[in-house]
Amino acid sequence: MKGVTAAIFVWTLISPHGGGSHAWPTHTACRDGSLEVLYQSCDPLQDFGFSVEQCSKHLKPNLNVRFGIILREDIRELFLDVTLLTQGASVLSYSYPVCEGDLPRFSFCGRRRGEQIYYAGPVSNPGFDVPEGQYEVLLKLYTRNHSTVACANATVTCS
Repeated sequence: MKGVTAAIFVWTLISPHGGGSHAWPTHTACRDGSLEVLYQSCDPLQDFGFSVEQCSKHLKPNLNVRFGIILREDIRELFLDVTLLTQGASVLSYSYPVCEGDLPRFSFCGRRRGEQIYYAGPVSNPGFDVPEGQYEVLLKLYTRNHSTVACANATVTCS
């Protein structure tokens, strides 16, 4: 009986609806003197971990990141949508096929529901200087059937 009580207590603490909270906590992906990236999961069922190794407003072409999540869906095919907003207006929308059935780009492509993804390594980007200001970034990872694997609302502040 004590085991069941302990399990319910732990679930209450880690659940997004437990303790009176209706949202996941805000996490710091990176923080430097002039750049800060904060994110919060927008998936009501699950939080995830993400960090950027080199936090600088001068983004290098190969950015080292870490990402961890437990899958609720199989990911034979996985897609990423990114939307960048400034002052409430969308300035960039980007879609990227992360995993395709015939072309797995990452070792986690093909993983099954219940398995864990942990990726630590480079992510290619064009490399650029982040302009001063505050930006909102909406990210969504989803399957071929548009089932959400992860989603986040991020705030990028550069001074």
